[in-house]
Amino acid sequence: MPTYVYRREDGTKFEIKQSISADPLETCPETGQPVERIISGSAGLIFKGSGFYETDYKRNGASGANKSTTNSSSNASDE
Repeated sequence: MPTYVYRREDGTKFEIKQSISADPLETCPETGQPVERIISGSAGLIFKGSGFYETDYKRNGASGANKSTTNSSSNASDE
């Protein structure tokens, strides 16, 4: 569920988790002040962990190791 940032009438901000399909808030649930939703420049997508490697992704077709094995076996049969 995404987190949205709202600005109260007095200039203070707060965050709230809402469904994407939910209507934007019109008043602050704590103070009752009118609010407007702020479009924030957050990261959006955060990768956690040690990293991503070539082996983490599915490849189309045979892998490089299988291709070299196939080529060497076909070369051997040609001799």
